[in-house]
Amino acid sequence: MKVKQFAFNHYQTNCYLIIDEETKQCAIVDPCMEYTQEYLQMENLIRNEGLTPTLVLLTHAHTDHVCGLEKVCTLYNLPVTTHKDSRPFLETAPNLGRLIGFSVNRLDTLPHNYIADDEVIELGNGRIKCLYTPGHCPGSMSFYLEEEGIVITGDALFRMSIGRTDLAGGDYDVLLNSIKTKLFTLPADTMVLPGHADCSSIREEMLGNPFIV
Repeated sequence: MKVKQFAFNHYQTNCYLIIDEETKQCAIVDPCMEYTQEYLQMENLIRNEGLTPTLVLLTHAHTDHVCGLEKVCTLYNLPVTTHKDSRPFLETAPNLGRLIGFSVNRLDTLPHNYIADDEVIELGNGRIKCLYTPGHCPGSMSFYLEEEGIVITGDALFRMSIGRTDLAGGDYDVLLNSIKTKLFTLPADTMVLPGHADCSSIREEMLGNPFIV
């Protein structure tokens, strides 16, 4: 499998497309498109590469990560796949979004599939392991592609930083525990693809992340 990265919306949130190159099935992780050209960028890539979206995955349900969720689920006729603890944040996303400049349609009526810690889901011939990594936000998941050596961490772990824990449901100690027990137990050369900004690796973060070292 391969992963393509996009930075969308006025928060510059990372959206990822996981592609199984054999079957051309793909998963859209954190559909956070805000502007028309962002939807078109994703749609054009999917069409030009002959891909078939079969999964819509959420690392967590903060508004900047789900502002394009309703349109994407509707366009591709797919449910949203997330942890059950994300549901309250999907319910409040429209109201909270207005406070930070997002226009978000109602999300709690979308069809849902719930995933749990250590669950493995299939994408074509590939496998994605779901790691429960709360602390930044209840319901936070990281998605581990073992064969490719990639983990998508959402806002749990950034390059030389970690997710903020001063928002509703945030817990600093829980987040550090998630990072140490779920992410730092992955192979050191695993590439870290975060919810914002640049990629890193587990080795780099274990050696240099000031919040954890």
